[in-house]
Amino acid sequence: MLYSLIMPRRRTPLISGEIYHVFNRSIAKQPIFLSQKDYSRAIDVINFYRYQKPPLRFSHFNRLTPELKKGFLENLANKEQLVEILAFCIMPNHVHFLLKQLQENSISKFMNNFQHSYSKYFNTKNERLGSLFQAMFKAVRIETEEQLLHVSRYIHLNPVSSFLIKIEQLESYPWSSLKNYENNEMASFVKPKDILAHFKTYDRYKEFVVDQSNYQQELEKFKHLTFE
Repeated sequence: MLYSLIMPRRRTPLISGEIYHVFNRSIAKQPIFLSQKDYSRAIDVINFYRYQKPPLRFSHFNRLTPELKKGFLENLANKEQLVEILAFCIMPNHVHFLLKQLQENSISKFMNNFQHSYSKYFNTKNERLGSLFQAMFKAVRIETEEQLLHVSRYIHLNPVSSFLIKIEQLESYPWSSLKNYENNEMASFVKPKDILAHFKTYDRYKEFVVDQSNYQQELEKFKHLTFE
């Protein structure tokens, strides 16, 4: 049974060592993260498939005992990574990533593995058939440090700009990398150093993120990067 298709070949190849804003949405914009379990599953799959060729599929890994899982993940940490994840946000019907490509074609491999694994889980759980994500994810190369900062802010503000939560609730939104920027509370696979290096403290970065007036002005400037 097919849960996802091989992604179409991209006309402009993604370049190793470069950072990209990567985005994909569900088919017909239908909600695909319906519960806390779904979001948690997505984060676990992201962590698992950022590595090159795990020896088990995630669905098999997930059936291991806690002790075996711990040992497997410790061994997996010694493998080469496909991508470095600088930021992410999972929304009800789409996902955003800020990714550095570490190997040739590795962003495409990561996205294909993530989407295939999550689609199989979602379809099985909901007795559904067919593709879940749009066939071709979108990717825009980050060309300047200014762009890097503003795209990271756009990603972290996505729950607010999509009217899912209020700005005061942003730090408590559990399905983005913002908490990791503060204290590694979750998603320890996130590597925010390239972004936080531009701020004296996390609080300064948080001020930058929640600065609504600045955000609106810069969003217009970088609107072509948001895919919306």
